[in-house]
Amino acid sequence: MTAATKTPPTDPSSSPLLPRSIVLVGLMGAGKTNIGKQLSEELEVPFVDSDKVIEDIAGMNIASIFELYGEAKFRSIEAREIANLMEGPPQIISTGGGAFVQDDTRRIIRNGGLSVWLKATPETLASRMSNLDSRPLLKGKDPVQVLTQLSAQRAPFYQQAELTVDTDGLSLRSAIDKVKAAILDHLNKGASPKNKTQEFSS
Repeated sequence: MTAATKTPPTDPSSSPLLPRSIVLVGLMGAGKTNIGKQLSEELEVPFVDSDKVIEDIAGMNIASIFELYGEAKFRSIEAREIANLMEGPPQIISTGGGAFVQDDTRRIIRNGGLSVWLKATPETLASRMSNLDSRPLLKGKDPVQVLTQLSAQRAPFYQQAELTVDTDGLSLRSAIDKVKAAILDHLNKGASPKNKTQEFSS
């Protein structure tokens, strides 16, 4: 099955910019897909959405997987498919909001790629989203309230990402530029050890 949702014409293994995959983590609404797709074009590597990979394999959307099989089964599939993606050539990988919270998945990402937390306030995250009922955790609920709770629960895990980029209040173009600059700056410095983190908030 083809995992990538968008593949530029260049050979990803020959990209002079990325020695390893960039893995975007964060809450829903953080812009992982929109930012990731544009980064893939500008950095000349494929883009893949791990949730889309899982949906293609299961033949149903994420909400249906949660409803029919439960979260534990979904997380097991998610960890397996992200591990498969990490074994491939450098690419931009967008992950689901809960992926980096899982110990096994977080270890897989940190060992094989450059993890980047796209950080924003719950209010900003909610304002960026449409079709809220398609998201299992938000269906029929106040999105800001849910995102505030999720942010408090998940921030300690997201903070373990190798890079943190604050995109709050930024346009899509500005966010893309900021994330790209942070990634390239980090890589140009030789990529600090994976147990270190850097934050780009200015």
